[in-house]
Amino acid sequence: MALSVLKSGGAFQLVKSSDWRRHRLMILCYHGVSLEDEHEWRPFLFIRAEQFERRLQILRKGKYSVLPLGEALERLYRHDLPPRSVAITFDDGTYDFYRQACPRLRQFGFPVTVYLTTYYSDLQCPIFNLICYYMMWKMRGHGTLDLKEFGVPQTVVLASQEQREEAVDQIGQMADARGLTGKQKNEIAAQLAERLNIDYQELLSKRILQLMAPREIKELAAEGVDFQLHTHRHRTPFVEDLFRKEIRDNREQLARSVAGTKIHFCYPGGAYRPEFLQWLAAEGVVSATTCDTGLATAQSNRLLLPRLVDTSGRSDLEFESWLSGIGHFLSSRKKARLAYAPD
Repeated sequence: MALSVLKSGGAFQLVKSSDWRRHRLMILCYHGVSLEDEHEWRPFLFIRAEQFERRLQILRKGKYSVLPLGEALERLYRHDLPPRSVAITFDDGTYDFYRQACPRLRQFGFPVTVYLTTYYSDLQCPIFNLICYYMMWKMRGHGTLDLKEFGVPQTVVLASQEQREEAVDQIGQMADARGLTGKQKNEIAAQLAERLNIDYQELLSKRILQLMAPREIKELAAEGVDFQLHTHRHRTPFVEDLFRKEIRDNREQLARSVAGTKIHFCYPGGAYRPEFLQWLAAEGVVSATTCDTGLATAQSNRLLLPRLVDTSGRSDLEFESWLSGIGHFLSSRKKARLAYAPD
């Protein structure tokens, strides 16, 4: 109600057109655009295709200046942003970006940056823990299940999200304890699908929770999609050598499909620690985005840039309030729930 009143009263337009907003950059963050029902399973990660398209329509109708990320950051720090500046980013690089998001972005002529994690891109099978969570969720109305052969000691009540997720965590722990490779983990996922009476080959054919293949990355890069760093294995170790290896491995894999030096980074899961900033700088990274909510300013730390994580649960009006800048004044702008607090 408050947002409706503010918009109808002209506050959105006033703030959107202000000098205050001109000196701020809104970096939008997306993870996935559903191929089927992923937004019902993880509404904080996936958005419906038609909802994403409405977001793009709001950007066009509101005459927002949608800039490539690198250009937007350069202009932010030299105080040269155009009015109502926005940059669009996607984390991870799942296949649904290729199938659902990119054609719509192309239609609107909007540039985009994809922070690509590369391990599962080369592997070309579903991300192990996510596909296990997803399959368990698909069977949430099917009573109980004995998964002792998968390292789950207790009978799982499938209607219980807590029990489903605990079971998947235990399956993952078993796989890690055995030192299984990605391919071997995929075999475990296939066995779990059979136990759940799910057609795993059908899931594979739909490419739900798979990353884009190198050929698709190369194709989109040739069209102008900007691919940047997100670690190779989607993890940020607390040991400097291992952390920096994630960056180097990520760069090496990206170089096989995408030309150019990669200098922009996104923290997997939005998780960061103070020491990460030094390690990123040592690897030549010049910007890093978080999942902390807010608009970036010239005073923002270049390696701790805020974004707006857009989700299925965010209304078009709330989304527009953040684009205009009104959301800044109405929100507590809390840190992302997965971010590490400084020591």
